[in-house]
Amino acid sequence: MKKIKIIWLIALIICFLFVVSATLVNVAVTKTGNRFCYSSVDSIPHNHCALVLGTSKYLWNGKRNLYYTNRIKAAVELYNHNKIDFIIVSGDNRNRNYNEPITMYNDLVQAGIPNRKIILDYAGFRTLDSVVRGKEVFGQDKFTIVSQSFHNQRAVYIARKKGIEAIAFNTEDVTGILTLKVQMREIAARMLVIFDMAISRQPHFLGEKVVVPVE
Repeated sequence: MKKIKIIWLIALIICFLFVVSATLVNVAVTKTGNRFCYSSVDSIPHNHCALVLGTSKYLWNGKRNLYYTNRIKAAVELYNHNKIDFIIVSGDNRNRNYNEPITMYNDLVQAGIPNRKIILDYAGFRTLDSVVRGKEVFGQDKFTIVSQSFHNQRAVYIARKKGIEAIAFNTEDVTGILTLKVQMREIAARMLVIFDMAISRQPHFLGEKVVVPVE
């Protein structure tokens, strides 16, 4: 019985430490991110490039993923208000039937964005990869990240820790049961960010540099 109590005590201590750590990390990421996140297209400064973070266009049940839809809408809004000149679409290209950058490219063109204004990043496997490649591959020391607010906070935190002067445009958020799963995943993602920064983790793949036109 005494052994069981000790095990339970250790488990409670571990849970307590995890909660405290997650809370501190969340506060740090949120505080840093919010300093550079904008929700109004009128107030956000101009940047040469937007970096649209990829996600799946459709959910597992075949319904449209509003996280994706709202990011496309936000990128179009920034471009139409002359807040950006080019759009880098960064996402996963895991196989022939799943290609986030191409999907975003097609939908942006359909929405009226000139195809020469869209640059594809096929190696945005993680948020860290997309953000760091924005500088190391596409040569942008500053750019505007496009995603939902919780995601932008983490992306901006990564960027600022990596010496990138990124800002972010918060897209319309999503409500409903799906958000619970996303929020739980975000807690783990933020904890991982601290580990990534501690070991100076780099993208899975860098490759040759891509020149973004100055126009």
